[in-house]
Amino acid sequence: PSRRPAYGATPRLRVIAGPHARAFSAATRATLLTAEYQVGTQSNRMGYRLAGPSLAASPGTTVPSLGVMAGVIQVPPGGEPILLMADAQTTGGYPIIATVIGADLPLAAQLLPGDTVRFAAVPLHEAHAALAAQRALLVAPPDDDNIGAPI
Repeated sequence: PSRRPAYGATPRLRVIAGPHARAFSAATRATLLTAEYQVGTQSNRMGYRLAGPSLAASPGTTVPSLGVMAGVIQVPPGGEPILLMADAQTTGGYPIIATVIGADLPLAAQLLPGDTVRFAAVPLHEAHAALAAQRALLVAPPDDDNIGAPI
């Protein structure tokens, strides 16, 4: 198998439910998984602002500050989701609707402002299996066909 992932025109990032998923209505959670989002121009290594349907949490939702990491999708009061990336802050206080699985973070890192992205829910065991498969591929010896001349 190739070590170079085949990224499609509109990547689908796999997600697991976030710790505050139930703070969002079932319809709002479904919107995250059915709508397309565009990486906004106000995006950088800290996070991608995603333009698309609003994902507002239920009225009155407040969450305590908690640790965050790359892959977290947090939703500020305005409803515009933010996908946290490599240089994200260490704590956040917005509700977290979902988290991109570790195996898909390299794909997320390829997105540029203006790119479109979709999300797909997966169970935790599938997220673990995808990460294990990715790691196995990276540590496997290279195929003879892929060995080029030394640089």
